[in-house]
Order: sequence, then C-alpha cells, then structure tokens
Amino acid sequence: MKNHLLLEKKEIENVFSILMKTWPNAKCELEHNNHFQLLIAVVLSAQATDKSVNKALEPLLREQPQFSAFDLVKMGEDNFLKIIRSIGLAPTKAKNCYKLSKILIDKFDGIVPLNRTDLESFPGVGRKTANVILNVLCDLPTMAVDTHVERVSQRIGLVKQTKDRLEIEEDLLKIVPKKYAVKAHHLLIFQGRYHCTARNPKCENCPIHKSCLKIGVTH
Repeated sequence: MKNHLLLEKKEIENVFSILMKTWPNAKCELEHNNHFQLLIAVVLSAQATDKSVNKALEPLLREQPQFSAFDLVKMGEDNFLKIIRSIGLAPTKAKNCYKLSKILIDKFDGIVPLNRTDLESFPGVGRKTANVILNVLCDLPTMAVDTHVERVSQRIGLVKQTKDRLEIEEDLLKIVPKKYAVKAHHLLIFQGRYHCTARNPKCENCPIHKSCLKIGVTH
C-alpha cells in the first residue's frame, strides 16, 4: 500500500458525481419515527448491522410508533434487553440506552439535544454516533466514519492508509466537494455496503473503476 497515491481534486469531484448518480437515494437506513428512536438505533448499531437493529426494534415501534425516552424508562432496562437480545453486545447497549433515557428526561425533558457536546456526554454515544445524528437530523456536513467509509475511502484513494478514524474523518471533510458534503458519508456507505464490499468487491462492474486506485484490492 502506498500512502502517497491519492486521487487529484478533479478525480475526487468525478467520483462523488458518479456515486451521487449511482446511489441517489443513499440515506440512513435505520428505521425511526422520532429523534429519540434514531438516537437509540444508532447506539444499537455499533458493531451490528442496520438490518439487525431494524429487525429487533420493528415489533416495538409497530406497537408504539412514538416510543420515547419516557417509555423506555417505564419499560425498564431488563425488558428493553429482551427486545434487543438478538443484537451484538445487547446487555451493554440496553444499559446505555436506559441510562441515556434517564439523562434525557432529567436534563433535557426527553428531547434529544442537537449539539455535539451534549450528544457525546451520553453513555454509548461517541463521535461517530453524534455525527450520524447531526447529519440526519440537522443536515450538517458531518462525516460518520464506519467500517464501510474507512475501507472505501482508502481503497479508492481519497485518503491515505490509516486505522485512525478521526484522521480519516478530518481528511475527508477537507477534500469532499461542498455540494456533496451532507450526503458524502451515505454515498460511501452505500458503495461499500452494496458494491465495494470487503471481500470480492465488484470491480468489474464498478461505476467509478476508471478513477479508483484499488489500493489493497487483490483478485
């Protein structure tokens, strides 16, 4: 892997233009009906798939479409754990969701605060989770670096090779064209989730194959 091999500005513009056309409906795929539901869904999605989170929460949200922090506290940590048992790290996540619900009620009247400092003060909420919330609910040009964004951005040649996700986030925010900034991380996620997969990426049918540096790809 050669860290100095990166795409030039013109190619970066071309990559995001093509990704926008390829994934015009790229968005957060976590099902939610209100801000609180999105918050807990993102917390639950850590080291789990959006699909598994949606499947676990679907019966609950069908029964209580406006499920809130008040409802979760009333339900109790143990009962919430039973609902999310199928998700990885369920006991820890149930504990965090219960605690953050109590904090939301005590400090914010049950309303999710839409600023990074308050969001990151909640148990189970880190920078990536805050980035997702601020992007989806506020249309802010944040860059939530998950496994797909980390892999695809380096494989294409957008950023240098590193395991430091904060560094990847900062580098991407510097180079992503402004007109794609709000949607950029969703475009990279969809590209990684459905096309540029970790194993056996579909390079032969890739819409950006002419620009992609294919760093680390072996066939």
